Amino acid sequence: MQKKIISGVLALLMTLTACGNNQEVAKNTEKEENKEAVSTEDNTKEVVEEEKDPQTKELKKVTVVLDYTPNTNHTGLYVAKDKGFYEEKGFDVEIVQPPEDGAEALVASGKADFGVSYQDSMANVLGGDAKMPITAIAAIIQHNTSGIMSRKGEGIDRPKGLEGKRYSTWNSPVEQNTIKKVMEVDGGDFDKLQMIPASQLDEVAALREDQTDAIWIFEGWGKVNADVQDYPVDYWNFKDIDDTFDFYTPVLIANNDLIANEKDYVKDFVEATKKGYEFAIDNPQEAADILLNNDDSLGKDIIYASQEFLSKEYKKDTDKWGIFDKDRWAKYYTWLNDNDLVEEKLDVNSGFTNEFVE
Repeated sequence: MQKKIISGVLALLMTLTACGNNQEVAKNTEKEENKEAVSTEDNTKEVVEEEKDPQTKELKKVTVVLDYTPNTNHTGLYVAKDKGFYEEKGFDVEIVQPPEDGAEALVASGKADFGVSYQDSMANVLGGDAKMPITAIAAIIQHNTSGIMSRKGEGIDRPKGLEGKRYSTWNSPVEQNTIKKVMEVDGGDFDKLQMIPASQLDEVAALREDQTDAIWIFEGWGKVNADVQDYPVDYWNFKDIDDTFDFYTPVLIANNDLIANEKDYVKDFVEATKKGYEFAIDNPQEAADILLNNDDSLGKDIIYASQEFLSKEYKKDTDKWGIFDKDRWAKYYTWLNDNDLVEEKLDVNSGFTNEFVE
């Protein structure tokens, strides 16, 4: 365009000198310049509109690390990815399985943007030498759905029934003190419980082959698996014995720096994830199919049954998915403090936020 303008000016000067027709030349030159300006403006407008086009916008890479292999705790994440809820927010999400040192370490180091953890596991890294800069930003499931499963009719349909029985332990002080507490609440004697190493078999197989008498399981997986296999069991939930143990498991976590410095980013991710879990609540079978499509090693029968169960648990007793009850959170951490089950006394009101789910 610069060359055209220069040429136009030279032509104008020559014409003025030659014939003195100032008015006509000026008129023609102005017309050409206006034409060039309009053309340039249109081109600029097209470029701006192209930049604003969401179809051409580069998506931000986001890594989410799970707590375990894919299962129905994670369905909402896979739904949000499959249905384009993350893409609508500008995210290209990769869901990965955890390393040996767990999701917490990966999120704390900034190598993963978000992760899946548990309130009880977080207690180990919110203080002391192992302290990590992580915070729970959403409750994936509203209540603790874990408890003790045993062969039906052997008297372990309540905590006191564990007396004289074999219990599969993974030798965690928090785990064993939880068993002790519920047995005492029910009038049982914890010293009469026989601790044996946890079986390498799945829960149903371990009971069926008499490798143990009682196992700590999640109802939405272990109990559902027994039902799918038509294996009769007794089961009771920890929170029904003592509401101290109605803690949050699992939860969605993020790095504290990310929360402090990228609030809109975290909010958008949580909102898209929420849509995924709400879809799973309303459409359990379709949500289960999405999970199955992402991991062909999963069994269809157990996934369908587990999803049907958990879809009723994701936001049970509340109208907001992801919300934390601060009193319930504090009650569990207070119990950990009172029983010296953490390296350093916890701030019982820390480790979670409702900022992105309210």
